[in-house]
Amino acid sequence: MSDEEVPAEEVAEEVEEEVAEMNVLDALKEVLKKALVHDGLRKGLHECAKALDRRSARLCCLAKDCENEEYKKLIRALCAEGEVSVIMVDSGKDLGAWCGLAKLDADGEVKKAVRTSCAVITDFGEETRALSVLLDYLEKQQDE
Repeated sequence: MSDEEVPAEEVAEEVEEEVAEMNVLDALKEVLKKALVHDGLRKGLHECAKALDRRSARLCCLAKDCENEEYKKLIRALCAEGEVSVIMVDSGKDLGAWCGLAKLDADGEVKKAVRTSCAVITDFGEETRALSVLLDYLEKQQDE
């Protein structure tokens, strides 16, 4: 019986380490995937603008590498009007992959990703550790 208890303790330690190491981008990836599963994710300018205009948006992700300044200005204005938090993501390809706009190979690695410059979450889905990390980060950003 003592042999069975040791692995259980090791597993518990590994889980605690993973929780402690979760950063904002990892949390964002997980939250986007949960929102996609629960049909609460809008991708692209048209869908995002509609969700922001209806005030059903809870969180907006915008790519920093978007070339069109008018696009970014519109999304930021709609977010400000609806008091929606904006998270800037480095790459539109990464954002597209996180939103499910990618083809995966047999190993689960991204083989080809479609770029998207904007994604809006209308429904977070279920409460997870990643969601609480992300919401804490957003609260800290608003305080500053």
